[in-house]
Amino acid sequence: MPELPEVETVRAGLAKYVTGKKITSAQAFHPRAVKPSSIAPITSLAGSRIKSVQRRGKFLWLTLDRPYALVAHLGMSGQLLVTPTTTSPHKHMRARFMLSGGLSRSNNEIRFVDQRTFGWVGVEEYAGDVPISVAHIALDPFEKEFDLAKVINRIRKRKSAIKPTLLNQEIISGIGNIYADEALWRAKIHPEIVCEDLSKAEVKRLINCAIDVMQEAILAGGTSFDEQYKNVNGESGYFERSLAVYGQEGEPCPRCGSAIARIAFANRSSHFCQRCQR
Repeated sequence: MPELPEVETVRAGLAKYVTGKKITSAQAFHPRAVKPSSIAPITSLAGSRIKSVQRRGKFLWLTLDRPYALVAHLGMSGQLLVTPTTTSPHKHMRARFMLSGGLSRSNNEIRFVDQRTFGWVGVEEYAGDVPISVAHIALDPFEKEFDLAKVINRIRKRKSAIKPTLLNQEIISGIGNIYADEALWRAKIHPEIVCEDLSKAEVKRLINCAIDVMQEAILAGGTSFDEQYKNVNGESGYFERSLAVYGQEGEPCPRCGSAIARIAFANRSSHFCQRCQR
């Protein structure tokens, strides 16, 4: 699933190409492309102008010159591609938004491509400053309102293991399996350690490591393991070559040389160094 760095890469690309443009028409081509709770069909967006492209955690939304937003979640394999209308349709295209105007006239269509159909787009009203589906999501570490001390205290009160806590989007958003494993390795913390057994300094170090690794991933355009994640130009990210532990089972730890191990939990896997992360 695309995590914060991948979604931020998509957000920045969309902002570059579609800000200021008008949605002239919109179409959905798959019954699961539009979120069931959407307050209106996406065809209702015709005539609206895109003011900005925003993100919180793994959620994206386009602010419009209307009292609602176009929200998107990429799910497991979703892509938002900006392309000329003359480009041949992708076989997994689930929705598209025709555009006009703006500074860049060479790219005039947003295509929502999703092979596994777990992603969605939808029209939503706001709950405060964010769309309704985003309201329950915690601030992510790149938002200026993010309160590090508050998050540290919330984590240290929990009796669950630290790895699933990092993945809890209501505590800290944007971190998924890839960057949780990488942050835990950098912080030298075992994924199964119970949160309340960690010191404030350890949790602070862990969150800062998560911020660092995600910032590096953003600069690399995200992590692409296959053809499912692409940026808006259809290009893959290249942070995969910088991963220390995720997906590296049996490979030597970059820090100590011990073999990277993998353990399963809650239908997921954790990759870690048994020597560095005791």
